[in-house]
Amino acid sequence: MPERLDIYIETYGCQMNEYDTELVRSILVNAGHALTPNERDAHVILLNTCAVRENAHSRVYHRLQELKALKARKPDRVTIGVLGCMAQNLKEELLDAHNEIDFIAGPDSYRELPGLIAKQRIAGGKLRALELSRTETYSGVDPLRSGGVNAWLAVMRGCDNMCSFCVVPFARGRERSRDPRGILAEVESLVAAGHKQVTLLGQNVNSYRFGPFGFADLVREVAGVPGVERVRFTSPHPKDFPEPLLDVIAGHRNVCSHIHLPLQAGNNRILGLMKRTYTIEAYQELVGRMRAVISGVAISTDVIVGFPTETDEEFEDTFRALEEIRFDSAFIFKYSERKGTTAARKLPDDVAPERKTERIVRLVELQKRITGEINRTYVGRTVEVLVEEEPKKHPGTLSGRTDTFKTAIVPKERFEIGDLVLVEIERSRGSALFGRSVGRRADATGLEKGSHERNARYGG
Repeated sequence: MPERLDIYIETYGCQMNEYDTELVRSILVNAGHALTPNERDAHVILLNTCAVRENAHSRVYHRLQELKALKARKPDRVTIGVLGCMAQNLKEELLDAHNEIDFIAGPDSYRELPGLIAKQRIAGGKLRALELSRTETYSGVDPLRSGGVNAWLAVMRGCDNMCSFCVVPFARGRERSRDPRGILAEVESLVAAGHKQVTLLGQNVNSYRFGPFGFADLVREVAGVPGVERVRFTSPHPKDFPEPLLDVIAGHRNVCSHIHLPLQAGNNRILGLMKRTYTIEAYQELVGRMRAVISGVAISTDVIVGFPTETDEEFEDTFRALEEIRFDSAFIFKYSERKGTTAARKLPDDVAPERKTERIVRLVELQKRITGEINRTYVGRTVEVLVEEEPKKHPGTLSGRTDTFKTAIVPKERFEIGDLVLVEIERSRGSALFGRSVGRRADATGLEKGSHERNARYGG
């Protein structure tokens, strides 16, 4: 009989990694193992890693140093594995540099984990499971979630976009989409488990296709599952955003009016070097169509500063793009080279660190101002909020998200996590809105989708 082990898992990086950890939990528990919230009680410690951002890399390396000391105290008891994109991308380099690591496994190898762990515990040695698959979607694996209002749901895996700065195609392989029947069955089980919101995931969700069934079709079907209060998705690519999806968002109250649309740069030469396959003009035209079709839509983005060879004048184009487009929020990063990418092979990282810092500071300050201006237009208006948690920074309150993904904080009254609450906004501070509850969704019967959000955003 296989040894029953207590397993501790930490997750780094994006929402897809969160979902993958839920898959790993399911696979290991179904193999007879148990999960523990305490690393000191664990026989096996797993780090599910990200290869996209420098910060995630740094955190994993720091964590491995801590675990090295833990393993030194229990050399025969603790097995350490590194999973995910970092394992797939760095491979032997990771194993060679860190003696504390016993095995590595890539994103398509999670079904092998029970056998991999058993083999390592019995025979020892440095093990690896890194083969990328053209077919693995983890069909039949029911993710083991830890509760909460939102549930992540991967509708596809891999990526065929070869952006020059991105390691995802090398770490997660080619695109493959899940059967919509399996997705809808999973949504139904999520509703039965009490989840109010479903967030559909993919490296490029608008590339989802299963036969003639596209992403707009999938979102429409998910929105139609009884009991689904909200549907979100992330992230689409500007190059092939499906026009029918705009109508689906506009026409379904429970499909949220928030689109995260990565820009990356506002200069066409830099976009070309990034292999983003669109121009800033095409991007702005797409944003215009989104705002014309979806009343009060909120648009957020990603931006990279200091991409190789970016001049001061080209950075100014990105600055102007943020000024003109006026995103609701933006994740802004300094360019950091990633092993295996086209940029790492062909483009020297030649923008000085201090210049990258100057640029990111300017963009962050600009975006803070724009976010604050947009959020202040919500004051005095009523918005619908899905209550998600009790924020530690604001005792005695509950926080949640509006349809447009704004954080709203209200006094803790008779409402509970998971409730849909109507909130009158009284003030805004930073990226958060503060208000008082004035009822539940049932009190707003007859209001059209987006009416509260449209009034809040545009003042009428």
